[in-house]
Amino acid sequence: AKMKRFLLIVALCGALSCALPVIQETEQISKEDMMLAKVTVEGNSTPVVRSKIIPEHRILQMQQFFGLKVTGKLDKNTLDAMKKPRCGVPDIGEYNTFPSSPKWKKNDLKYRVLNYTPDMDKADVDNAIARAWKVWSDVTPLTFTRVYGESADIDISFAAGSHGDYIPFDGQGGQLAHAYSPAFGGDAHFDEDEIWTRDLKGTNLFLVAAHEFGHSLGLGHSRVWGALMFPTYQPWDPQNLRLHPDDIEGIQHLYGNNPVRQLKLRQNMCDPHLTFDAVTTLRKETVFFKDSFFWRKNPLRRDIEKTPISAFWPVLSSGIDAAYENEVDDTVFLFKGHKYWATKGSIIQPGFPKNIHHLGFPRTVQKIDAAAYDKSSKKTYFFSGNSYWRYDEAKHSMEKGYPRKITVDFHETGHKVDAAFLVNGHLYLFNGSKQYEFDSRTKQFLGETKSNRRLGCQ
Repeated sequence: AKMKRFLLIVALCGALSCALPVIQETEQISKEDMMLAKVTVEGNSTPVVRSKIIPEHRILQMQQFFGLKVTGKLDKNTLDAMKKPRCGVPDIGEYNTFPSSPKWKKNDLKYRVLNYTPDMDKADVDNAIARAWKVWSDVTPLTFTRVYGESADIDISFAAGSHGDYIPFDGQGGQLAHAYSPAFGGDAHFDEDEIWTRDLKGTNLFLVAAHEFGHSLGLGHSRVWGALMFPTYQPWDPQNLRLHPDDIEGIQHLYGNNPVRQLKLRQNMCDPHLTFDAVTTLRKETVFFKDSFFWRKNPLRRDIEKTPISAFWPVLSSGIDAAYENEVDDTVFLFKGHKYWATKGSIIQPGFPKNIHHLGFPRTVQKIDAAAYDKSSKKTYFFSGNSYWRYDEAKHSMEKGYPRKITVDFHETGHKVDAAFLVNGHLYLFNGSKQYEFDSRTKQFLGETKSNRRLGCQ
């Protein structure tokens, strides 16, 4: 046990001896704030750290991590970000990155609850912990079984202040909990000085436990705002928590997918009558929208993931009408009703949503049914009702001669288009459960298949 603790401290504190540029404590920063800063950026939370200098590159990393203005100085915005309730696993330093990606060498793990917080009924604590494990077992082949009176892989406990692992808690607020990576046993500790609750009137145990168990399984902190593994506590609705795609990608990188879930997912997406609301490329992937979810097809991965739209774009919970990607700008445009959004990855761009009529559509057009961008000509096709338009992205205007009837140029699709995307000079138009392929330059019809054929369905 002593060797385990020693190795943990080495992992947390090993970067402190580097001869790197430093910044000096200023008169404007209190002793308490300086201690907090050292704890946060250096990954050391013991009270024996008394140095008045912090490596400048650590401050720069922290500011980049939280999306702050990068100054290399402990300014007010940086200190405010550090003071938010948070996980006790450091953001900056080797431990956060989990070198060599340590993971459990078995899929069936056992856990013990060593004690309880008096803030909650024992049944509510047990429920919160079980649900937190289920967040991860739903998307991996891992199983978690609680044991009593026997050794377990992962121990869970509540403690205050110094509690035997040389990483003392700091009282209410600040650090809420911390957990070891699999390389150090995966145990999770929760600060008893917090007010733990089953709702959001205090600190929600389920939300914090789900985050900490991600560390217990081998995940570091995420830089993606909205991900469960982002370091600061986010008081989301605990009854509707869904893993962010970034969380899913991280845990499946370590353990793979849930085979039962993947089978059900495949049965659903291979329904011969399946239709799509919208289809677009997104950073080399193909995304298929349906109701409140979307499927992601990555050419480098065999599994296809189904993700809630709200997990990626919280302001867009369901019902995407159309979507297209401008690869040059790394921007995806999403259309819903008479509004549209520009997004880079999961980040909605400033100034959006905008009204579709700003693009030049007549007032009679109330929504866009489908859209596809041709990067070779820098033109975007828009489909609405029984007509389609072509938009010049370079000139920011609709081309003359439009709208045109869909049946005139794309007779095989019928009078409407549900979804569309364009890749490698081929325009794919979806109507019902069928997909129609055209040469985007000549509009020559090249064939038809089932809409979900691109998802690997026969």
